[in-house]
Amino acid sequence: MSNLKITCVIVDDEPMALNLVESYVDKTPFLVLKKKCSSAIEAMEFIKTEPVDLLFLDIQMPDLTGIEFSKMLPKETRVIFTTAFDQYALEGFKVEALDYLLKPFDYAEFLAAANKANTWFELVKGQKQPIVNEEKEFLFVKSEYKQLRIKLADVLYFEGLKDYIKIWLKDNPKAILTLMSLKKLEEELPETQFMRVHRSFIVSLKNIDVIERSQIIINKQRITVSEQYKPRFLEFVNNNSLS
Repeated sequence: MSNLKITCVIVDDEPMALNLVESYVDKTPFLVLKKKCSSAIEAMEFIKTEPVDLLFLDIQMPDLTGIEFSKMLPKETRVIFTTAFDQYALEGFKVEALDYLLKPFDYAEFLAAANKANTWFELVKGQKQPIVNEEKEFLFVKSEYKQLRIKLADVLYFEGLKDYIKIWLKDNPKAILTLMSLKKLEEELPETQFMRVHRSFIVSLKNIDVIERSQIIINKQRITVSEQYKPRFLEFVNNNSLS
């Protein structure tokens, strides 16, 4: 079991919400509460002198919103938003929040978000390496406050768009949007099933319909194989071609 301790600050202009989150932090062994703040400005002054790992941050607050404040934080400080409003999901994606807790939330929901933060800090601090499972059949991805179970067999390709990823599935005209880097996703996917062919695309090898010059066609979508990834892709094609 990891001995990692995560220092945190709670920021909320509602006293009841502050006290509730404090009670949840106190019940969570790996969280260490450094301060409760009733405004983003108060929290900003505190972390100038005492940096922390994690903020449980309300979004709608006077003077300075949680979204605005999160953009001012040092890279090492991560955020879990606590909000009564669900319309901030896309803005939260852009500032790379670890998770979102939609009020009112219970301890089980809080603990799930805290565990996600714990996993993130363990990976960053080198205490645990991602496990690549060649037999992996599915992934859970966070999208619009839900954990969606994605069957890898249904994935056509992953499309990277700066700070988030579009997941394109069979028989689903609309992509699933999730906050994750393509590099991190590549580390989690089985190499026998998926291959990165472009800085913005990872494709399902078994769902390729046509290869035409330097392009792959999957479900009528053309994806260019860039020069950087071409040698490995050509090796795959040669190994699976009739001579």
